[in-house]
Amino acid sequence: MDMSYVKKLKCLLCGTEYGSDEVKYNCPNCGDEGVLEIIYNYPEIKKVFNQESLIKNQEYSMWRYLPLLPVDDPTKIGPSKVGWTPLYEAKRIREDLGMPNLWIKDDGRNPTASLKDRPSAIALVKAQELGEKIVTCASTGNAASSLAGAAASVGLKSYIFVPQTAPSAKIAQLLVFDSTVFAVKGTYDEAFDLSIEATREFGWYNRNTAFNPYMVEGKKTVALEIIEQMSFEVPDYLFVPVGDGCIISGVAKAYKDMFSLGFINHLPKLVAVQAEGCKPIVEAVNSDGEVKFVEPNTIADSIAVGIPRNRLMAVRDVKESKGFGVAVSDKEILEAIKYLGTTQGIFAEPAGSTAFAGMIKALQEGIISKNDKVVVLVTGSGLKDVESAKKAGGRALIIDPTLEAVKEIIN
Repeated sequence: MDMSYVKKLKCLLCGTEYGSDEVKYNCPNCGDEGVLEIIYNYPEIKKVFNQESLIKNQEYSMWRYLPLLPVDDPTKIGPSKVGWTPLYEAKRIREDLGMPNLWIKDDGRNPTASLKDRPSAIALVKAQELGEKIVTCASTGNAASSLAGAAASVGLKSYIFVPQTAPSAKIAQLLVFDSTVFAVKGTYDEAFDLSIEATREFGWYNRNTAFNPYMVEGKKTVALEIIEQMSFEVPDYLFVPVGDGCIISGVAKAYKDMFSLGFINHLPKLVAVQAEGCKPIVEAVNSDGEVKFVEPNTIADSIAVGIPRNRLMAVRDVKESKGFGVAVSDKEILEAIKYLGTTQGIFAEPAGSTAFAGMIKALQEGIISKNDKVVVLVTGSGLKDVESAKKAGGRALIIDPTLEAVKEIIN
């Protein structure tokens, strides 16, 4: 069964094109640096996918965009409901900041509480289409837990590589999903390299960002939803937290897809937001485009990536959009967690609040204006990193079990 509208896969480095049955991961000519981009047959997609078909579509999940996804066999789609997360008009924040055109996409509302459920859902489909029984990835936590949860839902085994410093809540998720967890004594980048070695040694199916070419396609569904939820109105700026660079490329791909299909008539400017302690993509997009590797040092573990694997595509996409990069401190990230919680009731993990912190900084510095149409992407729930949430939220008040004690605090 082949229901995919994938036309070809094209290497970002050498430009070589492949059929989807000719290559599994990266470009054979360029090795691991040869990230492949998925190219679709838009004329054929137009025959089955349009505004009318969307109106009739009652599948309110990421799979409502099936013609724009690399799925050959839809019967392999897992049971978990991924996607169609809320896009908030954020009225209280709009009033507080004086920004009448602000929206916040809360992707912490996915099954394992992060955006990473989207690419993992694609990975599980592709693995099953190939008859694979074991899946693997390296992760700071969210990609791992999303893959492990998706694998458990269809009865596949998962082997996961995480840095030993990954938040305990994320490791707990992995263990509940019955994954075999390798806590690597090193960085995420070292865990990434080890997972690739294991893939080649044992033949497991690998979900790694920028190694598996289909992950951008899963991540783009967050922006396909934003486009539809905004009634095909295009924002001026879209703020995205960046680690490997795969999410921001997914956002770019969604808007390019919908532009090619005639749903929208222009593209938004993309803003890459990183922590000051790990900002290789930000520095690249704000300068000559060259990414220099760094040693990560930030509380935002999900974007603590010193060697961004999807850097070529990410830098290209931000520059093509005429966007820019913003770096924020850990203090600003924690303040954004608190602000989102107290003002809008959104519970974000550090990486999830980073884009909002970047938007605040860009506003304060006059890079964007209060009247601009702005969308901010929150990528994960605060439950993924409880220790950081405690730093942002403060301490509970310990009192005696008496009304007098309550009155004393209130007064």
